[in-house]
Amino acid sequence: MFRIGDRINKFDRLMAAITFAEADERETAMEVMSEDLKKKKQKRIGAKIKRREKTRSDLRI
Repeated sequence: MFRIGDRINKFDRLMAAITFAEADERETAMEVMSEDLKKKKQKRIGAKIKRREKTRSDLRI
């Protein structure tokens, strides 16, 4: 679930990108939005990492 802080930060970044785009600063707007995409990608990669120790069966002698 999203926290309220995450939503505000995302909204602020979106508004900043829109402001730069309206001022014909396309490169700056793209940089602001690419930072948001990088953070999403890092979260997805971290979520896929699992410890294998818990999924392996115990060794019995």
